[in-house]
Amino acid sequence: MKITFVIPTPNLAGGIRVIAIYAERLKKLGHEVLVVSTPKRPPGLRQQVRSLLRGKGWISLAPKEPSYFDDVYVPLKIIESYRPITNTDVPDADVVVASWWEMAEWVWNLSEAKGAKVYFIQGHAGEFDHLPKERVKATYHLPMHKITISKWLVELHKTRYGNANISLVLNSVDTKQFNAPPRGKQTIPTVGMLYSTLPLKGCDISLKAFSLAITKNPNLRLVAFGSQTPSPNLPLPPNTDYIYKPPQNTIKDVYNKCDAWLFTSGSLEGFGLPIMEAMACRTPVIATPAGAAPELLANGGGILIEDAEGMAKAIEQICNLRDSEWRAISDYAYATATQYTWDDATQLFEQALFTAIERWKRGELSHSDKPKIPKT
Repeated sequence: MKITFVIPTPNLAGGIRVIAIYAERLKKLGHEVLVVSTPKRPPGLRQQVRSLLRGKGWISLAPKEPSYFDDVYVPLKIIESYRPITNTDVPDADVVVASWWEMAEWVWNLSEAKGAKVYFIQGHAGEFDHLPKERVKATYHLPMHKITISKWLVELHKTRYGNANISLVLNSVDTKQFNAPPRGKQTIPTVGMLYSTLPLKGCDISLKAFSLAITKNPNLRLVAFGSQTPSPNLPLPPNTDYIYKPPQNTIKDVYNKCDAWLFTSGSLEGFGLPIMEAMACRTPVIATPAGAAPELLANGGGILIEDAEGMAKAIEQICNLRDSEWRAISDYAYATATQYTWDDATQLFEQALFTAIERWKRGELSHSDKPKIPKT
């Protein structure tokens, strides 16, 4: 099978990691895989003027960012400028996969010689305020075969967008990268979190929960990592052990320091890879019911909460467990994370691509009645 992925600018985002994993594993299965992307979008005139007025000077185009494709042996073609990807940019293939709403517009306009059209949906961008909502939602109605990553997204697309035939392929975790031997509680009670100022990630909830929990347990310690320096508008508590842009092979050491991992993403989170990563490192997770958290924590391995107060109580509960009780939850977390591998996921993804090709051959994904996408 000849497979083309059309992706945004490669970087270290979780969605790009998932695509890199599938691209590499599908290639190892014998498929011919090509990844096509745009370079980073240059700053617009309005951004440049705003920067000059604020005394920050002219914004230069940032150098190429590191990405999950740097160590993946799959052909990556970055076109010469930021623009829609067209027929001349991609080869004829059996299937072409769009991985973002804008790419879905571009892929839909490609010739049918480029293959069956697939839309790999890793979140619900239709509710993001900074995006053109009507255009985004219009892409969900396109007759492209949809693949998505969590049960809530499957139900959303069935009920709201009429996508009755949608493939569910849950994410997994690389246990060579994220792992830990059986262990007990920390000597000093410790919780951890991923730091981000993006409202979607809900870090304000984790920080409020920590501030409430530490009043009950003054020895409580916080560790965190992230890809940005802490903002004065979202400060970390004093004495937080913060690791800025840790090397990928050291992130497991952060999870391994913790008695519990805090996950507080909002309702638009697609999956939540840190949940699986922490659980693979035998760390119980305290999570909002976002992304795949409800199904991942259904059989133990953590606690679902609704707000900061609930998270603070869950932190206290975890910290007060006897070592044997904590180990039992830790073992549940590890078992959940390791029962389903990336090999399993890749087989399901491959099957979904074959399904797309069959639907295309049957005329279910035809351009004959081509939907219109709003211009604004």
